Amino acid sequence: MPETPASIGRRPLLHGAAAAVALLPLGCARPGTDNKQAEAGKSGLELVASFPHQATGVAVAPSGRTFVNFPRWEEDVAISVAEVGSGGALTPYPDAAWNSYRNATPSAAARRFVCVQALTVDPLGNLWVVDPAAPALAFEVPDGPKLVRIDLASNQVSRVYPFDRTVAPQGTYLNDIRFTPDGQRAVLTNSGQPGSLITLDVSSGQARRVLDGHPSTQVQPNVAVVVDGRDLRRPDGEPPKFSADGLAIDVKGEYVHWQATTGTTMYRIPVAALFDSRITPSELGRMVEVFAQTFVADGYWMARDGTLYVTSCTDNSVKRMTPDRQFVVAAQDSRLLWPDSMAEGADGSLYVTASHIPQMRSWQGPGVAETQLFRFKPA
Repeated sequence: MPETPASIGRRPLLHGAAAAVALLPLGCARPGTDNKQAEAGKSGLELVASFPHQATGVAVAPSGRTFVNFPRWEEDVAISVAEVGSGGALTPYPDAAWNSYRNATPSAAARRFVCVQALTVDPLGNLWVVDPAAPALAFEVPDGPKLVRIDLASNQVSRVYPFDRTVAPQGTYLNDIRFTPDGQRAVLTNSGQPGSLITLDVSSGQARRVLDGHPSTQVQPNVAVVVDGRDLRRPDGEPPKFSADGLAIDVKGEYVHWQATTGTTMYRIPVAALFDSRITPSELGRMVEVFAQTFVADGYWMARDGTLYVTSCTDNSVKRMTPDRQFVVAAQDSRLLWPDSMAEGADGSLYVTASHIPQMRSWQGPGVAETQLFRFKPA
């Protein structure tokens, strides 16, 4: 995902002020082809829907309900979180009020989606929305950084978890979230500068910033991000500096795994250690271990069967980790431009967004005109 202002001298990434970006109308996703078997082709990748906006996150409930989100990166989107309905129709979720924030008239940031990055459904059946609240990837909006928990049975927000400056100071960009199997503990990645992890006790709401500045949560030096033969660089020539991003907790709830997108190393640490406030930062840092050598990756997904899937941004693929910690291609397709976030359906199908980050103007691209949601059935 794109850099945050702390890594670029606190300058906005986009041309012009965030308030000046165009507000695009509500509308529908473009549904996938009716001939889904033909659409999947040899890659096994099936188009679920296309969007006239930049989608990043996806979440799928056990019932099959599917949700996507649209961050305010290059446009002042009219929908931040949507349920994807029949024919690809997008319905603001949980309601229009939560989706009513606008850059031109910012207000009620604590009770509105400001710039949503990710979604997931926890083991208890709640939808969680990760809102770093940094439109145009510039500054965090005051009172904006938060987690929002939505009860899918009632379609009502059941709790908001605000993050103050001790947890999310300027330069933070809340990225992804995963839960322990009991749904009582959550871990988030912060891909800002400096990178970190954030722990959350769901019941108490207590959040802590951990491994702040630790090498495992930072950009890895000398890692190039090359997509379709082109170095990803800002207009000023600077390369990407994407800190901790991909995140997974194993099915037993014993270990947290993560990596920086601008990195090729997966790390892990015991969940119990990460939540033990008695352990000093230096002691906690020494407990981090290198788990595997990877590649430039954005999203992690730990499937119900214990298989770890990782999106591979530079070769349009999703890969799975083998028992010997190697990686093999699970799905690959030229349409999968910057595979981003993943979710799992009740039948074991994996859903993955293609967020087209290399096409962003921030990275000398033409601008993002369309993104997609795909799914495939792992072999």
